[in-house]
Amino acid sequence: MLPIVDKQSAIPIYVQIEELLRERIAEGTYPVNSLIPSERDLSAQFGVSRMTVRQALLNLVKEGLLYREKGRGTFVAEEKMEQPLNGLTSFTEDMKARGFVPGTKLIGFSIVQPDAQIAAKLGLDGEASVYKIIRIRYADNTPMAIERSFLPVGLLPELTEEALQGSLYAYIEQQAHLVIGQATQRMEAALAKLDDAEYLQISLPAAVVLIERISMLDDGRPFEVVRSTYRADRYKFISEIGR
Repeated sequence: MLPIVDKQSAIPIYVQIEELLRERIAEGTYPVNSLIPSERDLSAQFGVSRMTVRQALLNLVKEGLLYREKGRGTFVAEEKMEQPLNGLTSFTEDMKARGFVPGTKLIGFSIVQPDAQIAAKLGLDGEASVYKIIRIRYADNTPMAIERSFLPVGLLPELTEEALQGSLYAYIEQQAHLVIGQATQRMEAALAKLDDAEYLQISLPAAVVLIERISMLDDGRPFEVVRSTYRADRYKFISEIGR
């Protein structure tokens, strides 16, 4: 028996197919990372053209519910994590709150002279140095983001590589005895660069979310500029808005 597709409905057939595929994914007929039937098989199941099926699959890929691998087919994607935009928390704190095991791989730790843009955002003069820190952030051993952070050396003179294996914010508050206040963030969508794609284990072309955060202490001093690249296939950002 063919799945029910109402060809007389005002709802486009490809939209109906999208909903039927969503139901199959939700009920576990197509588990996460499983290969779904081919366009040919689905067109036979639904009694429609392959072009109609292709449109439905393309929309679900854009939505992030499915993903494609060249030469292999179309697969069910893992559910995206929701990242609230209200509240200043670290990556480690976010992952623990969601029941994931956070992980960090430090791939860069050096003291450098900041460029004019970073220096201005940190309120530094031309002589001040900063730590440049590059870390891959993991949830349950899956790479989720790559962070490039810049922090004033003068503010955290005893910062070590060992401290960066956990939560930087925990170190700042518990070891450096500073109080974190607030931050401003800017977000934009982009295509992943080659090196970031390799770090995040994603195939090009791939969409990512770029976030720049300027974080401040409770006295208003900026202590961090961090530029993060998040996997768009694993993240969605939410915020609560009041009138």
